[in-house]
Formats: sequence, C-alpha cells, structure tokens
Amino acid sequence: MTKESVLPLLVGFTIVTGFVDAVSYLKLGHVFVANMTGNIVFLGFAFGGAPDISIVGSIVALGAFLAGAVLGGRFATQFGAIPKELILVSAGTKVLFIGVACIMAFLVANVYMAPYLIIALLGAAMGVQNAMARKLAIPDFTTTVLTLTLTGIAADSRLAGGVNPRLFRRASAVLTMFAGALAGAFVVLRYGVAIALLCATLIVVAIFIRAWTLPDRIA
Repeated sequence: MTKESVLPLLVGFTIVTGFVDAVSYLKLGHVFVANMTGNIVFLGFAFGGAPDISIVGSIVALGAFLAGAVLGGRFATQFGAIPKELILVSAGTKVLFIGVACIMAFLVANVYMAPYLIIALLGAAMGVQNAMARKLAIPDFTTTVLTLTLTGIAADSRLAGGVNPRLFRRASAVLTMFAGALAGAFVVLRYGVAIALLCATLIVVAIFIRAWTLPDRIA
C-alpha cells in the first residue's frame, strides 16, 4: 500500500463529510457533525444571545465527536502499525454508526429525541474518521477541515514566493468537500435525511470494500 493508494479512500471519506454536515446543518438544527470549529463558534453565538442556534445540538455533536475520537484513538493505538487494518476497522465502525442513524431516520424521524440521537451517531462516526486520518498523516488530506489546506494553497503559491507543493492534492481536497456538500444538500433537500444517510452509508461501504483489496502497509 502506498500513500497514493490511500488518497482515493480519503477522497471518499471527505465526500462523506460533506454529506453528513449537509444533513446535520440543513435538517437537524443548524449543527455540524464533522466541523467542530463551527460548533464552537455557534455555541459562542448562542450564549451571546443569537437566536435559532441549537445549544443542545452543538453540545451533543461536540461530545459525540470527542467520544468517537477517543474510540478512533484506541483503534489507532491497536491497529495503527498496519494502515489497512486501521482503515478497515474505522470504516466498519462508521458503517455501523451512520447505518444506525439512517435506520433511525427511516423509522423514528418524528420522535422528539431522534434528531439528537442521529447527531450523536454521526458525530461519533466523524470523530472516528478524524482520528484515523490523523494517524495516517497523509499531508493535506485531513478529510474534515480545510482551513490549513486553503492556507497552504495561498501561502505556498507563486504569488507568495513559494512553489505550490502538492497543489493538485490540496485542490482535490477542497473540490471533494465541495462536491460532497453539494451532493448532500441536493439529496437531503429533495429526498430527506434517511436517503442522504443511506447514500453516505453506501459510500463508506464502498470505501471498506476497496480498502479490503489493498496491501497491508504504506510504502
């Protein structure tokens, strides 16, 4: 397994990020389940008196994300020496979490607590993903945040006196996140939360199947 062979998997994970954040922000109370910076800012707005921001939703997302990151960290400690195993166990866990959220959206969408449970499941899934990406440490592909990637595009550009290292990879990360958010918004606004989460689950299943065919170690 080479770093280049891991990149398509990270592209898939980044698309999932766009999908689930589209679901949570557009349909579950203006909360992010992957972008924790956004939730911290939202909490600041809410405590400052801004209306229409879900304090409970943001706190649930943050707590679940941290719990997922702890689980992902355990996976990294146990399986990190063999990247294929780390990707497989992380992807399998994400299939479980997002799949259960999808089932809940199909079956109990009108139950009061359902949105918070779905937020918690999605936040935990994204915490696992973030911990996995951190352990893999593929430059410029964190799968959930783009601030440093965008900074690198500008700060390392020829306009800034740089040489644009990994420009294609950085641009790919940005475009992939955009594409995931675009697709997620399109699906969730037209077909609902359950179908959008079903799409996200199927993407992670495809990532799992692809990872299964790769060799064990990153060269």
